[in-house]
Amino acid sequence: MEQKGKERPFTVVLTGPESTGKTTLAKDLAGRLRGVWVPEYAREYVKALDRPYTYEDVLHIYEHQLRLPEDPRWREAPFLFLDTDLVILKIWFLEVFGKMPEEMDRIIRNRKIDLYLLCRTDIPWVFDPLRENPGRRREELFVLYERELQAAGLPYRIVGGEDEERLEQALTAVRDYYKKDE
Repeated sequence: MEQKGKERPFTVVLTGPESTGKTTLAKDLAGRLRGVWVPEYAREYVKALDRPYTYEDVLHIYEHQLRLPEDPRWREAPFLFLDTDLVILKIWFLEVFGKMPEEMDRIIRNRKIDLYLLCRTDIPWVFDPLRENPGRRREELFVLYERELQAAGLPYRIVGGEDEERLEQALTAVRDYYKKDE
């Protein structure tokens, strides 16, 4: 799947609740399609804090995340796989703090993202000290993510199943949307 004459990579965001395989899927897709995987910045940032995170910390993460797809390092890549994006941050802002940056909805709608892959909660939740939402809360968050994608009119596909099945669903979705973009 060569990308000719493009000014930016075909950009795919992995989204969904915690512990739904986003990182693994983003890495696998980048490997299979010779793209670039951009790790989740929030994870490393929060992990490095020696205190509980604040609204200002999430605002810093948001501002960093805004710049990621435009980074010139990715310009030559055929595909860019972002291991999170503004939809996740919007839900995080609202769920934890009850507010978000004023311009966030407009930016989400106008962002140059070609496809969102919304990961189902059908794989087991794995404990991690940074994760906050086990159990039924994951499914509630899944519904919030899907509603947000729909409300913003963003192109998305839901992926689920175990390892290879999830990867195959994601590959099919990327290929289908990539063909539409040609």
